[in-house]
Amino acid sequence: MNRILFALVSAFLLVPPAQADTPWKLVATHPHDATAFTEGLFYHDGALYESTGLEGQSDIRKVALKTGKVLQRRIIDPPYFGEGIVNWGDKLVSLTWRHRRGFVWNLADFAPLSDFRYGGEGWGMTQDGRSLIMSDGTAQLRFLDPDSLAEQRRITVTWNGRAVDRLNELEYVKGEVWANIWYDTRIARIDPATGAVIDWIDVARLRKAAGVTDSEAVANGIAYDAAKDRVFITGKNWPKLFEIKVAPKP
Repeated sequence: MNRILFALVSAFLLVPPAQADTPWKLVATHPHDATAFTEGLFYHDGALYESTGLEGQSDIRKVALKTGKVLQRRIIDPPYFGEGIVNWGDKLVSLTWRHRRGFVWNLADFAPLSDFRYGGEGWGMTQDGRSLIMSDGTAQLRFLDPDSLAEQRRITVTWNGRAVDRLNELEYVKGEVWANIWYDTRIARIDPATGAVIDWIDVARLRKAAGVTDSEAVANGIAYDAAKDRVFITGKNWPKLFEIKVAPKP
């Protein structure tokens, strides 16, 4: 099955929301490297940290929010396809797609520290202050010990009792895990205790505002600035990064 057909079939199989999506408004637009095939994103200490994919083009980078300028970069050598990243203390942890191998880097200068293994594929990463949280392209989220990187537990993400697969880039926002869905314009807001989807955030108009038409240029990148309560959204090869404000829970 080709990717376009896969996307159409998968979108049909995913149960649509039974209520209106979470409302949000656009606050600001920032530049983003259109050559970046974004796989991971987080905000830390005034800067964005991003990982990019594609074999031979993968890297991790520190990026200036206002200008989109790459301040620091570490190439991920082939044959690895870079995926999700997350910070933990003075370290940065990154995944690779199908090689079942992750890496630990020094957050300050991206110097390599160690590596680790996991089963299945590596997709997105975030953390909740206690555990690292990882997606693998299925409907499951894995919780990892942040020091040993051993798996602690898993949850299955569901909407109206049905599994929601293709969970991709992750971000932890105010007690919820937010997840991009591969080939979908909606972000799932997930209860990390039960795996139930609380609601959806549809960012289709951001993809349109980014001006991308390639089917691979999907929404994939969520970062949260907890200090200023700011959410940043981008996608693969998007020339823009958007700051949005989500309506509070009723």
